[in-house]
Amino acid sequence: MLGDPRNRKKTRIVPAGSPAWMATFADLSTLLLSFFVLLLSFSEMDVERYKQIAGSLRNAFGVQTEQFSREPPKGTSFIMRNFSPSPGDPSPINPMQQSPTRELRQGAQGDGDSAEGRESGVADMDAEAVAEAAENLEAIQALLAEEIERGLVEVFRNGNRVVIRIRERGSFPSGSAELIEPFAPVINKIGQALSMTGGDIIVAGHTDSVPISNSRFRSNWELSAARAVTLVHRLRDAGDVDERRFTVEGNGDTEPLMSNDSPLGRAINRRVEITLVHGEEDAGVRSAADFLAPREEGSTNDDT
Repeated sequence: MLGDPRNRKKTRIVPAGSPAWMATFADLSTLLLSFFVLLLSFSEMDVERYKQIAGSLRNAFGVQTEQFSREPPKGTSFIMRNFSPSPGDPSPINPMQQSPTRELRQGAQGDGDSAEGRESGVADMDAEAVAEAAENLEAIQALLAEEIERGLVEVFRNGNRVVIRIRERGSFPSGSAELIEPFAPVINKIGQALSMTGGDIIVAGHTDSVPISNSRFRSNWELSAARAVTLVHRLRDAGDVDERRFTVEGNGDTEPLMSNDSPLGRAINRRVEITLVHGEEDAGVRSAADFLAPREEGSTNDDT
């Protein structure tokens, strides 16, 4: 009978949560793990001792060192079984020769003496170059005294170099590389002064940061270079200066003297600098002969 209590299954109510012993076991395990982690963090690894122990274990248990080839087996032939390639002749190597310590010391002392001699020679040459530059500075300033007073040019010395700075005002029209004719006598004076000196001559053009783009000049680089070339032509013809002494530079607006934010700063940055170099070789980057057309005897140089 369904209603008979004997046929009913007995049910057991399981209490909620884990057994008490499981929580205690988990806490102890966590504490032990933390303890061993702390021990490991405080310990210091002795690498050499570790290598010794690893070597002892390898010798005791043995480690397989054979490397099995994964290539498929190849057939053998009569030539492979009976002949082998002859070893190549070793290339002759020059034996290293050892020099006695005394010879090495003597060589080092000789190199030091030669280096000191070179330094003293360079110092003497620099002193002579600076003295020559100071002498030429006085001569050029005396020759261009009127132009300096009018503010057309500026002459100063920078070490062994004499710099003649020509302002754009009165020398070149805005955005043009054609020299203003009233300024030609000033260039003639400078050319005559340069013909009486020696050394390399660097003619560098500079502009402001206002971009230019017209039918003749694509950028300030071309404008500054064209102005420098124009002055080189004039200086060469005025003082009969050897064109191999000239170097032309077009710097654009990369070397400003003042900020280009104001009209005064832009006017000062538009300039051409003639630098007379004393006591240096290969001072220029590009020879002006690359820009100048060869002159024939009896021919004249007409400006266009």
